[in-house]
Amino acid sequence: MNRYCLTLFLCSMTLLSLSIYANAQEMPTVVRPIQVQIGGGFSFAQPDYGYPYIKGFTVYGDAIYHHLFGIEADVHYNSILTPTDIGENTYMIGPKVSILHEDRMNLYGKVLGGVAAFEYQKGTYPNPHTDTYGAFAVGGGIEFRASRHINIRAVDIEGQWWPGFAPHGLTPFVTTFGIAYKD
Repeated sequence: MNRYCLTLFLCSMTLLSLSIYANAQEMPTVVRPIQVQIGGGFSFAQPDYGYPYIKGFTVYGDAIYHHLFGIEADVHYNSILTPTDIGENTYMIGPKVSILHEDRMNLYGKVLGGVAAFEYQKGTYPNPHTDTYGAFAVGGGIEFRASRHINIRAVDIEGQWWPGFAPHGLTPFVTTFGIAYKD
């Protein structure tokens, strides 16, 4: 009986020591390479048409792969505070790249494409209507991580180009400040 107990003890210790060298449970069982972030904020645009600034809000969403590459979709609705009764709204999507990603800071660049809507609003214009165009944007910004799930978009700037706007296109600049929830 002693020999049986000694053999069982030695086999158990051997299996236990092998599990230490096998690095069991050292890596997480599930790795989420894609992070999603949804946010919103205040935006203002230099419309390149009339009054120097119009204001509104922005809603954006990102799908980011390993903090480096991702896709951003954003909606700029700059038709709320419009002193000359014009509004410029864009609905765009495109790639986003982290240029510098530190512990709590992310400096990024993006290239977007989509649809733009130019609004002639009631008040100044007797026939209010909206014209739509294709649009492109190049931009970038800086975000700070406030907590595990909250990011602060300190600034996001887009230089847009609306080539179909007569006679020579439209080139507004849109600046956004916001906050986002990240999973």
